[in-house]
Amino acid sequence: MRRIACTFLVDQSGALLLQLRDGNAPYYPHVWGLPGGSVEEGETFLEAAERELWEETSLRPSAPLRLYEAQELPAEGRVKHYFYAPTTAVQSDVVLGEGAAMLFIPAAEVPAREFTPGTAEVISRFLASAEYTALR
Repeated sequence: MRRIACTFLVDQSGALLLQLRDGNAPYYPHVWGLPGGSVEEGETFLEAAERELWEETSLRPSAPLRLYEAQELPAEGRVKHYFYAPTTAVQSDVVLGEGAAMLFIPAAEVPAREFTPGTAEVISRFLASAEYTALR
């Protein structure tokens, strides 16, 4: 199973940071996802989430990342761990390190986007969760 770590980064308005994957993405080009990627040899899921967030956005959360959910996707050959944290960053702080776009999207606009497999379901649960409410 390929191990993936993703991050829900939530700004002060409650918007989520989402990435539009570009045409060079080896999996699911031109769809939306969360900042994240593969766990490297010797890394924990948490370490990978922190590294990927930095590499893709040049952002650090304003509190430690916390595990929200682990998701097995056997048909995709993947297991994904979703972390979450608040940020004081605004759009102008984001440095696009990977993908076509990296945007803070208001929660009400998130469900209309096409996502990588499994992500839409987890986002829906996250936006309805006590963890998300506590970050706003």
